[in-house]
Amino acid sequence: MSDPVEGEPRLGDLEGLERGALGGVRAAFLDHLSAERALADNTLAAYRRDLRRYVRYLGESGVSDLREVSSARIGAFLAALREGDEDHAPLSAASAGRALAAVRGLHRFAVREGWSQTDPAVEVTPPAPPMRLPKAVPLETVESLLVRAGPDEAPASDARTDLLALRDRALLELLYGTGARISEAVGLDVDDVADAVEATEQVGLVRFRGKGGRERLVPLGSHARRALGGYLTRARPTLAASGRGGAALFVNVRGGRLTRQGGWALLTAIAERAGVEGISPHTLRHSFATHLLDGGADIRVVQELLGHSSVTTTQVYTLVTVERLREVYASSHPRARR
Repeated sequence: MSDPVEGEPRLGDLEGLERGALGGVRAAFLDHLSAERALADNTLAAYRRDLRRYVRYLGESGVSDLREVSSARIGAFLAALREGDEDHAPLSAASAGRALAAVRGLHRFAVREGWSQTDPAVEVTPPAPPMRLPKAVPLETVESLLVRAGPDEAPASDARTDLLALRDRALLELLYGTGARISEAVGLDVDDVADAVEATEQVGLVRFRGKGGRERLVPLGSHARRALGGYLTRARPTLAASGRGGAALFVNVRGGRLTRQGGWALLTAIAERAGVEGISPHTLRHSFATHLLDGGADIRVVQELLGHSSVTTTQVYTLVTVERLREVYASSHPRARR
């Protein structure tokens, strides 16, 4: 359910509203997204924040009815996002584009429901984000992180720090071994990896639930299988003794499901111990894709493994490998060096 700003009605009160009232349309749209579109919680929360700011901006500009909004007004809102103000830091092109997507959705919804006759947002284009190549780290750096995380299958003592080390190693092996997003990894249940860990074949399969509820099967190699097996056998039973985590694969120190923020925090701590800067769960995902392509994997296969709906998204990794080829050539070929 959406969380209206102060004084904003909920969906059940909309019949008494004047058509086009900003707060009411926002409330109805968020309820629509929550009930019918089944958006991920993080996506829905971002829509709420962006639209709350949009409605407030229009109100401060003297606009109280959605039918009064012009393309120029939406463009000015976009510019305000990029510039920032006393309460908000300037948004990047990507974040401003995300906010514009929420605004566009709101206006489309208003037209479809008959609360507005025109859609001024269609004429507003999002800012073009700068071309940034995904950051990947060498295999040696990944291996140093794994070593600092903890053992993969060595017997653990009853000390909680040793149990958590087994968990941390299993999580990092899974992230790098499958290219999973951190939200996908912490969202796994034990049953999602049980067949992969127990498989007699060299490579098992893990079932992930990705963006938009799409499911995909991703192979799990021997190193990750061994680390997960050690964690499931020696650490998880004790860590999950409270039962708070239910069927969750990765649990925290209180026995509840490990959160996305918790996964980030433990990886940051491991990176600090390894003396490596700029590491995030997505770094491991980027490294997974880049190392596969460097090893000769077909881009369509990498697309499927990453869960990208379009190969265009995956093609950015080919730019990384091409850049690496340039660096190797420039430093190695006798006629390329100065």
